[in-house]
Amino acid sequence: MKPIHILIVDDSAAVRRLLRVALSEDPELEIAGVAANGKIALALLEQNPPDVVTLDIEMPEMDGLATLKQIRNRYPRLPVIMFSTLTERGAVSTLDALSLGATDYVTKPTTVADPAQAVASIKQQLIPRIKSFCRRLEVAPFQTPAVPVAERSGSRAVELLAIGTSTGGPNALAEVLGALPKDFPVPVVVVQHMPATFTRFLAERLALICPLPVREAVSGVGLEPGEVWIAPGDYHVILTGVRSACRLQLTQTPPENSCRPSVDVLFRSAAQVFRQGLLALVMTGMGQDGLRGAESIRDVGGCVWAQDAATSVVWGMPGFVVQHGLAQRVLPLELIGREIVREVQETQHRVFATARTV
Repeated sequence: MKPIHILIVDDSAAVRRLLRVALSEDPELEIAGVAANGKIALALLEQNPPDVVTLDIEMPEMDGLATLKQIRNRYPRLPVIMFSTLTERGAVSTLDALSLGATDYVTKPTTVADPAQAVASIKQQLIPRIKSFCRRLEVAPFQTPAVPVAERSGSRAVELLAIGTSTGGPNALAEVLGALPKDFPVPVVVVQHMPATFTRFLAERLALICPLPVREAVSGVGLEPGEVWIAPGDYHVILTGVRSACRLQLTQTPPENSCRPSVDVLFRSAAQVFRQGLLALVMTGMGQDGLRGAESIRDVGGCVWAQDAATSVVWGMPGFVVQHGLAQRVLPLELIGREIVREVQETQHRVFATARTV
């Protein structure tokens, strides 16, 4: 297998050095070039096109967002991973980059004073993404595996929509939540893998483009129809109480699947409260967070849907759910919102009609 060629774009010599060290130690990776700003990067792209680009956001002459626009115009399928800071400014710029077509992002080490720790952090965050994105391009078009599909269950109306997503999630959430009408009759709780600070800005952005109110979750708040709650970074969200008086609770119990918030944590608690009234959706993301939670939902008679491979940035989280036969439906992104609305309306109508005949 030929090595993956990477172009490093960052104005900090120290960061470029750390990236070189971290990436060069992996035999599957090879540095194709380094650039201190966007203008140099675009010239290098013309001379020696890489397989993936790591792109700093704040740079002189041509910053990361301007560079990303040019890259997307010229190389629409080239994976671009933004290298962002754990700050409010970094969070806003990262969400801008994702909306402009960045494939994903990783956060810079908070300090480069300890090179070994910084290199370890880069390896853990960046290398799996590079390999995942480049391997994805080698397997096209995607085919959904021929696996057993869980039978549709649920004699009750849908009473809660729970969503789990990661890589590619912000744009996917914008499309799905944007398709839900103002009178959507059930609450929505979302786990998007993101650091603290980032999730607040994500909720604010989604609120601007979605018909429903979207907010970062607050401990103790009650669930009401037509409201969307986003799990805050570094906190799990669990549901407590009974269906008619369910509340959100935030907790910092240990990460699951190396994630906090974790989709599994949300799904398990939602299954306990809503049982057959739960509709869960697993969308694009790396890893398998959500798989065990989907099993819990199946065990209580709830319903699980998954995004398909072709429209996922990474078909990890939904792929595991599908491959284990836990998804009642596997849908392309553009159909998910519409089908959620249809499912909620049909189940409520069916339950109402049954009640009238009793």
